[in-house]
Amino acid sequence: MKNIYTWAAVPAKRTLTVGDLKAAKSKKKFTQVTANSNEEADAAENAGFDMIICQAKNVLKVREGSKHLFLTASLILNQYVTNEDILRGAFKALENGADAVMTPRSMDVVEMLTKEDIPVMGHLGLVPRKSTSVGGMRAIGKTSNEAFELFQKFKRLEDAGAFSAECEVIPENVMGEISKRTNIVTVSLGAGRNADVMYLFMEDICGDSENPPRHAKAFGNILKLRNEIKAERIRALKTFKKESISGKFPGKKQSSNLDKKQFEEFLNQLD
Repeated sequence: MKNIYTWAAVPAKRTLTVGDLKAAKSKKKFTQVTANSNEEADAAENAGFDMIICQAKNVLKVREGSKHLFLTASLILNQYVTNEDILRGAFKALENGADAVMTPRSMDVVEMLTKEDIPVMGHLGLVPRKSTSVGGMRAIGKTSNEAFELFQKFKRLEDAGAFSAECEVIPENVMGEISKRTNIVTVSLGAGRNADVMYLFMEDICGDSENPPRHAKAFGNILKLRNEIKAERIRALKTFKKESISGKFPGKKQSSNLDKKQFEEFLNQLD
């Protein structure tokens, strides 16, 4: 556990720092998962994960669940539009307890943030919100030319000062060769095993998604449990209605009565 000061000048302990991640590149595997509630963050920490990532607006409640994991705050494209929005959002997320920010924005935006010494995770490969520009939801780097263009983007991201990159839906062999040739800590989301950090969404790992992406694997079945809870809730409500109308509910256990003498006195007072 490392001692740090947060961006709010508060002493804290972290399982990892940016320096640790950079020093361990290509030497050790790490794991990352999304967490957007205190319950999810608590589960990730108790499961022994190394890193969590959440929407920037959720940092405070995520930190309630995990005091020590390395936390990256995602600056969602349509929530942080102007450079001022992005910079203010980044500082606010760090003040609230994030250790880094993630942005899929331009190299200029990354450089703007890193010039303020803000640890930045970029986003390369498939960026779903920008998928129309590449012909839809597909792997990026499927031809030699496209793979080389992707490598050049990694080098530009490195030059812009990013310490890490979310690498989404990139061919595994391409990811492996790029990761060996960049100082950036590579975080694989559907980019195979050859990156530095293995990453999936909480709902995909836990089997809580009706239509998981191809690169996901469910290690649990929370969706089944949710459906069972939904069915049980409906069954309970229907039974309550039925027994209420029939007079079966409330029964003796759910009701009380005045004793006979007190009840008779009550009736006399009514009359």
